[in-house]
Amino acid sequence: MTLHVYVKENTSKKRRAVQTFSYITLGIGLILLFWSFYPVISFELYSRFILKNGMQSPVKETVSSVLGSNDAFSSNLKDFTQAHLWFPGKKTGSDTLLVGVKQYSITIPKINITKAKVVVGGEDLTQSLVHYLPRSMPGEFGNVAIFGHSTLPQLYDEKDYKTIFTYLPSLQKGDTVLITMGDLEYEYEVYDMFVVNPDKISVLDQQFDASYLTLVTCVPPGTFWKRLVIKAKLTKLP
Repeated sequence: MTLHVYVKENTSKKRRAVQTFSYITLGIGLILLFWSFYPVISFELYSRFILKNGMQSPVKETVSSVLGSNDAFSSNLKDFTQAHLWFPGKKTGSDTLLVGVKQYSITIPKINITKAKVVVGGEDLTQSLVHYLPRSMPGEFGNVAIFGHSTLPQLYDEKDYKTIFTYLPSLQKGDTVLITMGDLEYEYEVYDMFVVNPDKISVLDQQFDASYLTLVTCVPPGTFWKRLVIKAKLTKLP
């Protein structure tokens, strides 16, 4: 019967250093993984259990696909800095109104956006927000749809139009959105917000019973899987 067991002590400094480095590397990797995926997971939970419950605006079914393909590697998904790729199922130009105004600015105090440039009928979302397929202008009866890029909150830069709408999901009903055109300022109030799949192009439909503003960005943060839609209504004229 064995009375004693001798275990050789690991006294190698090199081996201890390698083990310590491995643990540190593993810890950093887990932190980075959490850092990257937490905004996506938290937004998914928020959209499923909070946004959908508060949705007021009905979204009509659409036959044409916005993505053109359900394949995430489809060729029409290569560059989402181009506005027309967000809704390729919508014909560009056929219902666009010829307007004299080329650009205006938008201010959203809740998320610290101050007089951001909006290009009417624009295309390049790296240089500005885009008033997509303009058929009406702010202050007029109709629906003004404005697209803006978003990204992971960790990469947000208030001066970069590629990240400008990152905190759009922070808006709530009753928040104010200001549109400035020359010397005129129009005040809108958020009344609804919801998430839709990219084939619901009916969110761009015109409504001529009042003056509406529709803000659109991609969600969850850092992805192009779905669309966050913020609906606001004109409450104050200049």
